[in-house]
Amino acid sequence: MDMIRMTGGLGNQMFQYALYLKLKSLGRDVKMDDKTQYERENPRPIMLWCFGIFYPQASAEEIEVLTDGSLAFFHRVKRKIFGRKSLEYHEETWNYDPQVLEKTPVYLTGYFQSEKYFQDIEEQVRQSFQFSEKIWEGLDDDLENRVRGYRKKIEDSLAVSVHIRRGDYLDNEEAYGNICTEKYYQKAIELVRKRYPEAVFYFFSNEPAWVKKWVERVYTKELPFEIIEGTGEEYGYLDLFLMSRCNHHVIANSSFSWWGAWLSLGQPGTGKKMVIAPSKWHNRQDYRDIYTGDMIKITPKGQVLGDVAEETLGI
Repeated sequence: MDMIRMTGGLGNQMFQYALYLKLKSLGRDVKMDDKTQYERENPRPIMLWCFGIFYPQASAEEIEVLTDGSLAFFHRVKRKIFGRKSLEYHEETWNYDPQVLEKTPVYLTGYFQSEKYFQDIEEQVRQSFQFSEKIWEGLDDDLENRVRGYRKKIEDSLAVSVHIRRGDYLDNEEAYGNICTEKYYQKAIELVRKRYPEAVFYFFSNEPAWVKKWVERVYTKELPFEIIEGTGEEYGYLDLFLMSRCNHHVIANSSFSWWGAWLSLGQPGTGKKMVIAPSKWHNRQDYRDIYTGDMIKITPKGQVLGDVAEETLGI
């Protein structure tokens, strides 16, 4: 048996589940460990249910077998004498690691943030991440009407999602600071407007009030925009749902908006889609494999990287 340890928020959970689908496509017996990381105090909620996804859950006993983590007296004595015999494997880097697909039996830990793990089963992944009608269950009338209203506006316009993640990122400047700068967003919006003058920008953020002030300060009244408000982390799946309905995307260095852009089908009829991403993902780690081939990269200073971007934009 193989096992994948789930960790992180919805974007990370989706990468881990995509890996699960890949291993299953290889004929492997796979279960998900949704206990180890999520039984801690104040864990982030597991939200894969919003796609109607059900997966085989590993039992505590099965986790103990693969990790050699039993606290029973006999097992503790055996570990003291012979050492720990865990089958745990953590991805070697933050990039695509082929050993993740090769090792078996194995207890896999990591984030697996690369399309390379599941590119050959892309259609299956897309089908699995179709939003279920369950996303509307349990919402109060005000929130449901608000989200349905946003959806109609998005689908009736040439919609561009802009993800500005603050909150927890501001608490870890060493890792995430000076990546998605104001110059990054201004250049990204400029590029989109040159290619699509009729675009309407929908801003998603964990600090919508700050974003509203920033947009109004930088653009006065010239930018058609809407701030998505009222969802909050508890209903993060609703933000992802709305992002995926947009035609084009300016993403943050976040797995959440990565998936919002990836799930999007682009413009109706043509499938054309602009995805603009920050040129680096993290200040301490190299994340080169998180980028997909269609992404246009912009530096923190607002510089567009590569010749392909200018050709793609037609400017």
